[in-house]
Amino acid sequence: METNRRLWLKKIGIGVAGIGFTNFNSFTSPLVTENLNTSFENDASLIFLRSNENPYGPSPLARKSFIDNANISNRYNWDVATQLISDLSKKNSVKDENILLGAGSTEILDLVAKFVSIGKGNYVIADPSYDYWTFTLDNLGLTKNKVPLTTDKKINLQAMLEAVNQDTKLVYICNPNNPTGTICEREALVEFVAKIPQNTIVLIDEAYLEFTKQQSLSNMVNDQKNIIIAKTFSKIYGLAGARVGYAIANKEIIDNLSNLQSNTNNSVSVVSKLAAIASLKDDKFVSNCYSLNEDVRQYTISELKKLNCECISSTTNFIYFSLSNYKKDYFKQLEDNTIQGGRIYEEQGKWTRITVGKMDEMKKFIKAIQ
Repeated sequence: METNRRLWLKKIGIGVAGIGFTNFNSFTSPLVTENLNTSFENDASLIFLRSNENPYGPSPLARKSFIDNANISNRYNWDVATQLISDLSKKNSVKDENILLGAGSTEILDLVAKFVSIGKGNYVIADPSYDYWTFTLDNLGLTKNKVPLTTDKKINLQAMLEAVNQDTKLVYICNPNNPTGTICEREALVEFVAKIPQNTIVLIDEAYLEFTKQQSLSNMVNDQKNIIIAKTFSKIYGLAGARVGYAIANKEIIDNLSNLQSNTNNSVSVVSKLAAIASLKDDKFVSNCYSLNEDVRQYTISELKKLNCECISSTTNFIYFSLSNYKKDYFKQLEDNTIQGGRIYEEQGKWTRITVGKMDEMKKFIKAIQ
Protein backbone atom coordinates (compact mmCIF):
# COMPACT_ATOMS: atom_id res chain seq x y z
CA MET A 1 0.00 0.00 0.00
CA GLU A 2 2.79 2.42 0.93
CA THR A 3 4.62 1.63 -2.33
CA ASN A 4 1.48 2.22 -4.39
CA ARG A 5 0.90 5.55 -2.66
CA ARG A 6 4.40 6.76 -3.38
CA LEU A 7 4.15 5.67 -7.01
CA TRP A 8 0.88 7.60 -7.33
CA LEU A 9 2.38 10.70 -5.78
CA LYS A 10 5.34 10.49 -8.10
CA LYS A 11 3.04 10.02 -11.07
CA ILE A 12 0.97 13.16 -10.34
CA GLY A 13 4.03 15.31 -10.34
CA ILE A 14 5.48 16.19 -6.95
CA GLY A 15 8.93 15.12 -8.07
CA VAL A 16 9.81 18.67 -9.08
CA ALA A 17 13.31 19.01 -7.73
CA GLY A 18 14.77 19.38 -11.20
CA ILE A 19 13.47 22.93 -11.78
CA GLY A 20 16.23 25.52 -11.62
CA PHE A 21 16.18 28.83 -9.82
CA THR A 22 17.26 30.89 -12.79
CA ASN A 23 15.45 34.11 -13.68
CA PHE A 24 14.09 34.59 -10.15
CA ASN A 25 12.10 37.72 -11.00
CA SER A 26 10.16 35.93 -13.73
CA PHE A 27 8.41 33.91 -11.05
CA THR A 28 7.41 36.89 -8.91
CA SER A 29 4.78 38.57 -11.10
CA PRO A 30 1.11 37.82 -10.28
CA LEU A 31 -0.51 34.95 -12.18
CA VAL A 32 -3.72 36.71 -13.24
CA THR A 33 -5.89 35.37 -16.04
CA GLU A 34 -7.34 37.70 -18.65
CA ASN A 35 -10.96 37.42 -17.48
CA LEU A 36 -10.37 37.30 -13.73
CA ASN A 37 -12.24 40.15 -12.04
CA THR A 38 -10.31 40.96 -8.88
CA SER A 39 -8.86 43.99 -7.12
CA PHE A 40 -5.42 42.84 -8.31
CA GLU A 41 -6.50 43.26 -11.92
CA ASN A 42 -8.57 46.41 -11.39
CA ASP A 43 -5.61 48.36 -10.01
CA ALA A 44 -2.26 46.90 -10.95
CA SER A 45 -0.50 49.82 -9.23
CA LEU A 46 -1.77 48.82 -5.80
CA ILE A 47 1.07 47.93 -3.42
CA PHE A 48 0.20 45.41 -0.69
CA LEU A 49 2.17 46.14 2.49
CA ARG A 50 -0.52 45.22 5.00
CA SER A 51 -0.65 41.50 5.68
CA ASN A 52 3.01 40.37 5.89
CA GLU A 53 2.78 38.33 2.70
CA ASN A 54 5.85 37.14 0.82
CA PRO A 55 6.10 39.36 -2.30
CA TYR A 56 8.33 36.80 -4.07
CA GLY A 57 6.26 33.68 -3.64
CA PRO A 58 5.03 31.05 -4.23
CA SER A 59 8.30 29.41 -5.13
CA PRO A 60 8.99 28.21 -8.68
CA LEU A 61 8.54 24.59 -7.58
CA ALA A 62 5.22 25.38 -5.90
CA ARG A 63 3.98 27.27 -8.97
CA LYS A 64 4.81 24.35 -11.23
CA SER A 65 3.05 22.03 -8.81
CA PHE A 66 -0.12 24.16 -8.91
CA ILE A 67 -0.17 24.06 -12.71
CA ASP A 68 0.73 20.38 -13.05
CA ASN A 69 -1.78 19.16 -10.47
CA ALA A 70 -4.83 21.38 -11.00
CA ASN A 71 -6.47 18.59 -12.97
CA ILE A 72 -6.59 16.24 -9.96
CA SER A 73 -8.68 18.64 -7.85
CA ASN A 74 -11.63 16.31 -8.45
CA ARG A 75 -9.98 13.69 -6.21
CA TYR A 76 -9.85 13.50 -2.43
CA ASN A 77 -6.42 13.88 -0.94
CA TRP A 78 -5.83 11.44 1.91
CA ASP A 79 -2.64 10.03 0.45
CA VAL A 80 -1.22 13.49 -0.20
CA ALA A 81 -1.91 14.40 3.43
CA THR A 82 0.09 11.35 4.52
CA GLN A 83 3.02 12.41 2.35
CA LEU A 84 2.99 16.03 3.58
CA ILE A 85 2.81 14.92 7.21
CA SER A 86 5.75 12.59 6.63
CA ASP A 87 7.79 15.40 5.06
CA LEU A 88 6.94 17.78 7.89
CA SER A 89 7.81 15.28 10.59
CA LYS A 90 11.23 14.77 9.00
CA LYS A 91 11.78 18.52 8.69
CA ASN A 92 10.92 19.10 12.34
CA SER A 93 12.59 15.93 13.72
CA VAL A 94 9.37 14.56 15.21
CA LYS A 95 7.07 11.62 14.42
CA ASP A 96 4.11 11.65 12.06
CA GLU A 97 1.85 11.34 15.10
CA ASN A 98 3.08 14.76 16.27
CA ILE A 99 1.72 16.61 13.21
CA LEU A 100 -1.79 17.92 12.46
CA LEU A 101 -2.56 19.79 9.23
CA GLY A 102 -4.82 22.81 9.04
CA ALA A 103 -6.05 25.39 6.53
CA GLY A 104 -3.33 27.84 7.48
CA SER A 105 -2.13 28.19 11.06
CA THR A 106 -5.39 30.09 11.65
CA GLU A 107 -7.28 26.80 11.74
CA ILE A 108 -4.72 25.41 14.17
CA LEU A 109 -5.17 28.43 16.47
CA ASP A 110 -8.94 28.00 16.21
CA LEU A 111 -8.74 24.32 17.14
CA VAL A 112 -6.57 25.13 20.15
CA ALA A 113 -9.07 27.81 21.20
CA LYS A 114 -11.91 25.29 21.10
CA PHE A 115 -9.87 22.68 22.94
CA VAL A 116 -8.85 24.89 25.86
CA SER A 117 -12.33 26.44 26.12
CA ILE A 118 -13.94 23.13 27.05
CA GLY A 119 -13.35 24.23 30.66
CA LYS A 120 -13.87 27.87 31.67
CA GLY A 121 -10.98 30.03 32.81
CA ASN A 122 -8.64 32.63 31.35
CA TYR A 123 -5.86 32.96 28.83
CA VAL A 124 -2.69 35.06 28.89
CA ILE A 125 -1.49 37.03 25.86
CA ALA A 126 1.01 39.82 25.27
CA ASP A 127 -0.38 43.25 24.31
CA PRO A 128 -0.09 44.05 21.47
CA SER A 129 0.26 40.68 19.80
CA TYR A 130 -1.48 38.68 17.09
CA ASP A 131 -4.98 38.51 18.56
CA TYR A 132 -7.43 38.27 15.65
CA TRP A 133 -7.97 34.58 16.37
CA THR A 134 -8.72 35.17 20.10
CA PHE A 135 -12.32 36.19 19.39
CA THR A 136 -13.04 32.45 19.44
CA LEU A 137 -11.66 32.25 22.98
CA ASP A 138 -13.70 35.28 24.01
CA ASN A 139 -16.88 33.94 22.45
CA LEU A 140 -16.40 30.56 24.14
CA GLY A 141 -16.24 32.21 27.55
CA LEU A 142 -12.55 32.56 28.43
CA THR A 143 -11.35 35.80 30.02
CA LYS A 144 -8.51 37.66 28.31
CA ASN A 145 -5.55 38.53 30.54
CA LYS A 146 -3.40 41.02 28.59
CA VAL A 147 0.23 41.55 29.61
CA PRO A 148 1.95 44.74 28.38
CA LEU A 149 5.18 44.51 26.42
CA THR A 150 8.43 45.85 27.80
CA THR A 151 9.44 49.43 26.98
CA ASP A 152 11.47 48.14 24.02
CA LYS A 153 8.39 46.28 22.69
CA LYS A 154 9.47 42.77 23.65
CA ILE A 155 7.25 40.09 25.19
CA ASN A 156 7.65 40.25 28.97
CA LEU A 157 8.00 36.56 29.80
CA GLN A 158 8.34 37.15 33.55
CA ALA A 159 5.19 39.24 33.66
CA MET A 160 3.33 36.63 31.61
CA LEU A 161 4.50 33.91 33.97
CA GLU A 162 3.23 35.95 36.93
CA ALA A 163 -0.14 36.38 35.19
CA VAL A 164 -0.71 32.61 35.11
CA ASN A 165 -3.01 31.29 37.85
CA GLN A 166 -4.97 28.13 38.62
CA ASP A 167 -7.68 29.14 36.14
CA THR A 168 -5.32 29.78 33.21
CA LYS A 169 -6.06 27.41 30.35
CA LEU A 170 -3.74 28.89 27.73
CA VAL A 171 -0.64 31.04 27.38
CA TYR A 172 -0.03 32.36 23.87
CA ILE A 173 3.40 33.44 22.64
CA CYS A 174 3.80 34.73 19.07
CA ASN A 175 7.51 34.35 18.39
CA PRO A 176 8.66 36.50 16.65
CA ASN A 177 5.85 38.72 17.84
CA ASN A 178 3.35 40.28 15.46
CA PRO A 179 3.10 43.31 15.14
CA THR A 180 6.36 44.32 16.84
CA GLY A 181 8.81 41.97 15.07
CA THR A 182 10.72 41.29 18.31
CA ILE A 183 11.80 37.80 19.31
CA CYS A 184 12.13 35.89 22.58
CA GLU A 185 15.53 34.26 22.86
CA ARG A 186 15.19 30.49 22.63
CA GLU A 187 16.86 29.71 25.96
CA ALA A 188 14.58 32.13 27.81
CA LEU A 189 11.53 30.67 26.08
CA VAL A 190 12.55 27.10 26.96
CA GLU A 191 12.89 28.12 30.62
CA PHE A 192 9.54 29.91 30.48
CA VAL A 193 7.69 26.89 29.07
CA ALA A 194 9.21 24.62 31.73
CA LYS A 195 7.78 26.84 34.48
CA ILE A 196 4.20 26.79 33.19
CA PRO A 197 1.94 24.29 35.00
CA GLN A 198 1.31 21.11 33.02
CA ASN A 199 -2.47 21.70 33.01
CA THR A 200 -1.97 24.98 31.11
CA ILE A 201 -1.43 24.83 27.36
CA VAL A 202 1.46 26.89 25.97
CA LEU A 203 0.82 27.82 22.36
CA ILE A 204 3.92 29.02 20.49
CA ASP A 205 3.08 30.67 17.16
CA GLU A 206 6.17 30.39 14.92
CA ALA A 207 4.65 31.91 11.78
CA TYR A 208 7.68 34.16 11.21
CA LEU A 209 10.46 32.03 12.67
CA GLU A 210 11.86 31.20 9.21
CA PHE A 211 12.84 34.86 8.88
CA THR A 212 15.30 34.28 11.74
CA LYS A 213 18.13 31.86 12.45
CA GLN A 214 16.51 30.67 15.67
CA GLN A 215 15.66 26.99 16.12
CA SER A 216 12.05 25.94 16.58
CA LEU A 217 10.82 24.60 19.92
CA SER A 218 9.42 21.55 18.12
CA ASN A 219 11.97 19.25 19.79
CA MET A 220 10.23 19.92 23.14
CA VAL A 221 6.82 18.48 22.30
CA ASN A 222 7.36 14.95 23.61
CA ASP A 223 9.04 15.92 26.88
CA GLN A 224 6.88 18.99 27.50
CA LYS A 225 3.38 17.60 27.06
CA ASN A 226 1.53 20.93 27.29
CA ILE A 227 3.26 22.75 24.42
CA ILE A 228 1.77 23.27 20.94
CA ILE A 229 3.77 24.75 18.07
CA ALA A 230 1.79 26.45 15.28
CA LYS A 231 3.53 26.66 11.90
CA THR A 232 2.47 28.00 8.51
CA PHE A 233 3.38 28.06 4.82
CA SER A 234 1.80 31.52 4.50
CA LYS A 235 4.86 33.64 5.16
CA ILE A 236 8.34 32.80 3.85
CA TYR A 237 6.94 30.00 1.65
CA GLY A 238 4.53 32.47 0.01
CA LEU A 239 1.39 30.30 0.21
CA ALA A 240 -0.88 32.67 2.16
CA GLY A 241 -3.75 32.21 -0.28
CA ALA A 242 -3.28 28.44 -0.50
CA ARG A 243 -3.96 28.05 3.26
CA VAL A 244 -1.54 25.43 4.58
CA GLY A 245 -0.57 25.27 8.25
CA TYR A 246 0.16 22.66 10.86
CA ALA A 247 0.50 21.95 14.56
CA ILE A 248 3.35 20.12 16.26
CA ALA A 249 2.56 18.65 19.65
CA ASN A 250 2.53 15.55 21.83
CA LYS A 251 0.41 12.73 20.38
CA GLU A 252 -2.25 13.11 23.06
CA ILE A 253 -2.75 16.78 22.24
CA ILE A 254 -2.75 16.08 18.50
CA ASP A 255 -5.46 13.46 19.05
CA ASN A 256 -7.53 15.94 21.10
CA LEU A 257 -7.20 18.63 18.45
CA SER A 258 -8.01 16.23 15.61
CA ASN A 259 -11.22 15.24 17.43
CA LEU A 260 -12.35 18.86 16.97
CA GLN A 261 -11.54 18.82 13.24
CA SER A 262 -14.45 17.54 11.16
CA ASN A 263 -12.20 15.93 8.53
CA THR A 264 -8.83 15.33 10.12
CA ASN A 265 -5.87 16.59 8.05
CA ASN A 266 -8.10 17.23 5.04
CA SER A 267 -9.26 20.84 5.31
CA VAL A 268 -6.39 21.73 2.97
CA SER A 269 -6.94 21.14 -0.76
CA VAL A 270 -4.98 18.50 -2.65
CA VAL A 271 -3.40 21.20 -4.84
CA SER A 272 -2.31 23.25 -1.83
CA LYS A 273 -0.83 20.21 -0.13
CA LEU A 274 1.15 19.28 -3.21
CA ALA A 275 2.40 22.88 -3.46
CA ALA A 276 3.50 22.68 0.17
CA ILE A 277 5.37 19.43 -0.53
CA ALA A 278 7.09 21.13 -3.46
CA SER A 279 7.89 24.21 -1.34
CA LEU A 280 9.75 22.11 1.20
CA LYS A 281 12.11 21.04 -1.59
CA ASP A 282 12.89 24.61 -2.66
CA ASP A 283 15.60 25.58 -0.16
CA LYS A 284 17.17 28.01 -2.62
CA PHE A 285 13.96 29.99 -2.93
CA VAL A 286 13.62 30.24 0.85
CA SER A 287 17.26 31.32 1.17
CA ASN A 288 16.79 33.99 -1.49
CA CYS A 289 13.64 35.31 0.17
CA TYR A 290 15.44 35.49 3.50
CA SER A 291 18.37 37.46 2.02
CA LEU A 292 16.18 39.81 0.00
CA ASN A 293 14.00 40.50 3.03
CA GLU A 294 17.06 41.30 5.17
CA ASP A 295 18.38 43.83 2.64
CA VAL A 296 15.05 45.53 1.97
CA ARG A 297 14.15 45.67 5.66
CA GLN A 298 17.42 47.39 6.55
CA TYR A 299 16.92 49.90 3.74
CA THR A 300 13.38 50.68 4.91
CA ILE A 301 14.36 51.08 8.56
CA SER A 302 17.19 53.40 7.58
CA GLU A 303 14.85 55.57 5.50
CA LEU A 304 12.15 55.64 8.19
CA LYS A 305 14.68 56.86 10.72
CA LYS A 306 15.58 59.73 8.36
CA LEU A 307 11.91 60.74 8.66
CA ASN A 308 12.22 60.79 12.49
CA CYS A 309 10.21 57.59 12.83
CA GLU A 310 11.40 55.47 15.74
CA CYS A 311 11.73 51.84 14.58
CA ILE A 312 11.81 48.65 16.61
CA SER A 313 14.57 46.27 15.57
CA SER A 314 12.77 43.60 13.54
CA THR A 315 13.55 39.93 12.98
CA THR A 316 10.67 39.47 10.52
CA ASN A 317 9.24 40.62 7.19
CA PHE A 318 7.56 43.65 8.75
CA ILE A 319 8.61 46.75 10.68
CA TYR A 320 6.99 48.32 13.75
CA PHE A 321 7.51 52.06 13.94
CA SER A 322 6.16 55.18 15.62
CA LEU A 323 4.37 58.05 13.89
CA SER A 324 4.54 60.34 16.91
CA ASN A 325 7.18 62.57 15.26
CA TYR A 326 5.81 62.24 11.72
CA LYS A 327 4.33 65.55 10.60
CA LYS A 328 2.12 64.51 7.66
CA ASP A 329 -1.08 62.49 7.49
CA TYR A 330 0.57 59.08 7.10
CA PHE A 331 -2.52 57.11 6.13
CA LYS A 332 -3.63 59.77 3.64
CA GLN A 333 -0.17 59.59 2.03
CA LEU A 334 -0.58 55.81 1.67
CA GLU A 335 -4.06 56.14 0.24
CA ASP A 336 -3.02 58.79 -2.27
CA ASN A 337 -0.25 56.48 -3.50
CA THR A 338 -2.38 53.30 -3.66
CA ILE A 339 -0.44 51.60 -0.87
CA GLN A 340 -2.14 49.28 1.61
CA GLY A 341 -0.40 49.57 4.97
CA GLY A 342 -1.14 48.65 8.56
CA ARG A 343 -3.18 50.36 11.24
CA ILE A 344 -2.39 52.00 14.58
CA TYR A 345 -1.73 49.27 17.14
CA GLU A 346 -0.87 51.49 20.09
CA GLU A 347 -2.34 54.97 20.38
CA GLN A 348 0.38 56.04 22.79
CA GLY A 349 3.29 56.61 20.44
CA LYS A 350 1.14 56.06 17.33
CA TRP A 351 2.78 52.71 16.62
CA THR A 352 2.02 51.14 13.26
CA ARG A 353 3.35 48.28 11.13
CA ILE A 354 4.43 48.00 7.51
CA THR A 355 5.17 44.81 5.57
CA VAL A 356 8.55 44.53 3.86
CA GLY A 357 7.86 44.19 0.13
CA LYS A 358 10.26 44.18 -2.79
CA MET A 359 12.90 46.91 -2.98
CA ASP A 360 11.06 48.88 -5.65
CA GLU A 361 7.86 48.74 -3.58
CA MET A 362 9.60 50.01 -0.47
CA LYS A 363 11.24 52.83 -2.41
CA LYS A 364 7.77 53.85 -3.60
CA PHE A 365 6.54 53.59 0.00
CA ILE A 366 9.32 55.83 1.30
CA LYS A 367 8.79 58.34 -1.53
CA ALA A 368 5.07 58.38 -0.77
CA ILE A 369 5.55 59.38 2.88
CA GLN A 370 8.48 61.78 2.43
